[in-house]
Amino acid sequence: MTTRTWTPPGPYDLGRTLGVLARGPGDPAFRTGPDGSVWRATRTPEGPGTLHVTDRGGRIHAEAWGPGADWLLETLPALLGAEDDPAAFTPRHRLVHEAHRRHPGLRLARTGLVLESLIPSVLEQKVTSDEAYRAWRLLLQQHGEPAPGPAPRMRVMPSARGWAMIPSWDWHKAGVDGKRSATIVRAARVAARLEEAAAMDDAQASGRLQAVPGIGPWTAAETLQRSNGSPDAVTVGDLHLPKIIGYALTGARGTDDEAMLGLLSPYEGQRHRACRLILLTGTRPPRRAPRFSVNDIRAL
Repeated sequence: MTTRTWTPPGPYDLGRTLGVLARGPGDPAFRTGPDGSVWRATRTPEGPGTLHVTDRGGRIHAEAWGPGADWLLETLPALLGAEDDPAAFTPRHRLVHEAHRRHPGLRLARTGLVLESLIPSVLEQKVTSDEAYRAWRLLLQQHGEPAPGPAPRMRVMPSARGWAMIPSWDWHKAGVDGKRSATIVRAARVAARLEEAAAMDDAQASGRLQAVPGIGPWTAAETLQRSNGSPDAVTVGDLHLPKIIGYALTGARGTDDEAMLGLLSPYEGQRHRACRLILLTGTRPPRRAPRFSVNDIRAL
């Protein structure tokens, strides 16, 4: 075990900053402790590693295990949002201003790991969250490896080669259709090139990711929000987000992507942060239809 301490420059919310990295409540690679600490199992450029992060009265204490421990501690400040600049954000709506005031400790995490965020984002394409979370969980349990350190039942995701070698029947057992599994395999085969996107600006990084067939603007934005800590990578092509943003800012229903981008235009450069703050308000249009049913292709 190795350790490091980092002191945020101001108010800090560990749970909300790192919570976006969890893929559902049963994510084998992410766990929140009863004391609010965060456990994270990941595959770094130096190998598997486990990170345990605790807020000790305004000082963030981190412990790490495994071959990737040194890398995890070296990049800890970036992960915790040290490279984020919340001062660059100016609220333009009353609701956003109130959310900004209520959540002064929100920072945008930056993992520096592209494939780790890309694969679960591909799994979330065109399916319910429950289906995507189940697939991620099953694939890590079967093809991942035990996380280093004292974190029982936590798993590190497969290597790029490991993802490319998953047989078709295991994708099927996890409920992943051929289109999504083929996209992940293609991405895994060019993983080294995709990882370079972590050091690019948004436009270059998005273009690099979308060069892989099956990866579009939605998946690229969802990836860059986490891997690059992008404050402006707004998610387009989402079923719910435009309706939520439109309803929260105007009270109107049925907002589409074009209208959402128009509403977010005053936040150019900070549109993702604006969306995060709006979502934290919990404002949602009233539901008029039942939830989508969960499909299970494993029975086919």
